Amino acid sequence: MGPFPVSNGYSYILLIADYVSRWVEAIATKTNDAKVVVDFLKSNIFCRFGVPKVLISDKGSHFCNRAMSSLLHKYRVTNSQAEVFNREIKKTLQKMTNPSRKD
Repeated sequence: MGPFPVSNGYSYILLIADYVSRWVEAIATKTNDAKVVVDFLKSNIFCRFGVPKVLISDKGSHFCNRAMSSLLHKYRVTNSQAEVFNREIKKTLQKMTNPSRKD
């Protein structure tokens, strides 16, 4: 997000949200580029929460580039495919609403 008025050299905010839990991670950044996104995903998301199956983005240039493609290919993450996300949500909901569920 941004650019915003510069504060201590920072003018952008990178937001990462988990659609299921609605947990949000945010960081102020000086630039709005692929390196910032890749570094943040590796050091703050993948290592703390695990690698997601799907990454849904706004398809901005900082998400659709060689660096991101390489990272997502390495970790086998699908990028920006709402159909995959919807399929995963459907599976989760089916499990949660299954009448024979034991827990």
